[in-house]
Amino acid sequence: MPPKSRFTRLDAFTKTVEDARIRTTSGGIVTIVSLIVVLYLAWGEWSDYRRVVIHPELIVDKGRGERMEIHMNITFPKLPCELLTLDVMDVSGEQQHGVLHGVKKVRLQPASQGGSVIDVTALSLHGQDETAQHLDPNYCGPCYGAPAPSAAIKPGCCNTCDEVREAYAQASWAFGRGEGVEQCLREHYAEKLDEQRNEGCRIEGAIRVNKVIGNFHFAPGRSFSNGNMHVHDLKNYWDSPVRHSFEHEIHQLRFGPQLPEDVTRKHAKNSPWTNHHLNPLDQVKQLTDDPNFNFMYFIKVVPTAYLPLSWSSSAYSGTTDEDSAWLGNLGHAVDGSMETHQYSVTSHKRSLAGGDDAAEGHQERMHARGGIPGVFFSYDISPMKVINREERAKTFTGFLTGLCAVIGGTLTVAAAVDRGVYEGATRLKKLQSKNL
Repeated sequence: MPPKSRFTRLDAFTKTVEDARIRTTSGGIVTIVSLIVVLYLAWGEWSDYRRVVIHPELIVDKGRGERMEIHMNITFPKLPCELLTLDVMDVSGEQQHGVLHGVKKVRLQPASQGGSVIDVTALSLHGQDETAQHLDPNYCGPCYGAPAPSAAIKPGCCNTCDEVREAYAQASWAFGRGEGVEQCLREHYAEKLDEQRNEGCRIEGAIRVNKVIGNFHFAPGRSFSNGNMHVHDLKNYWDSPVRHSFEHEIHQLRFGPQLPEDVTRKHAKNSPWTNHHLNPLDQVKQLTDDPNFNFMYFIKVVPTAYLPLSWSSSAYSGTTDEDSAWLGNLGHAVDGSMETHQYSVTSHKRSLAGGDDAAEGHQERMHARGGIPGVFFSYDISPMKVINREERAKTFTGFLTGLCAVIGGTLTVAAAVDRGVYEGATRLKKLQSKNL
């Protein structure tokens, strides 16, 4: 026999000699079954280790001076594009009158004719149809007593009908159909207005706003500021021979980028992002024939971040680089992380003529009189921020611990079952031998 080591007395796994071992059929069956159980449970542990879960966190939003994008796709079937204006304003004092950049106006045929697309206009300052290139280079059109707009193609002049309208808006004057204005007569502005009376309009695109309390709204006529008041030139809206209204359908309205479809499918079950992508205002439709009607949506915006497994803090910090981000890309990072927003909404509608809601069974509900017809979206920013972080369901250490527990537990139970079967079989044989 080899000499005993000093560690021999520490051996907790004592052995038996080969001649003292007994192999049975039941023991073989238990061994095979336990092996299958170990493999099945080990595969379950591996799958659980590979599983990715979303861990939500709620923190105080400490961002400063940030901006966000509002993506929209809204149809107004009873209002022509020529009369529809989009304005944005917030509590910081920033106002965007007649938003142009990033927005398209889609002219639609009347709903009675199918509502198909007539023309798509990507709005921009000094579009090709507004440059009046056919005029004498030395031509300087009059502004009819109003100061020339600062954004005029030729400083101090109003060479197009749109520039005259802008000059009137800056002077807080109503413009109307442009009777007696040579630029509008030359461009047939009144004829174009009459031609589009029965059309509808779809607004699609995105705007970038300050991340503070504010609102954006769709209203008729060109907008301007009169003292501390925001006013619209409603003359062409009220004097129209066709009955217009702000009946509308919101195809999509979201704050920030949309989560990619592959990520949405991956986390379709038990995911907090499932509700986020069912934006509350998507597919909302409001009907009315009253031109004196006002729709209001009060939105509570919650900043939300999505951090995938590939997330890194250095790349994540780049999502707020607004100078290098094109319109529509704000919030994306190269590592797949994303800054976006969820929102909840309540809505209210009323007639500008005032009165109560007796027709709806609420005679006690009274409405104020006056206002501007249109669709108004007022948004407020939550001070809290939700972070949805992708994580492994288990760490590698947890996986090893679970694997050891599976193997040890299964073999222990199998040994107890085998011992019980063996003892039972032995006792049964002894009873049978006594009976004989």
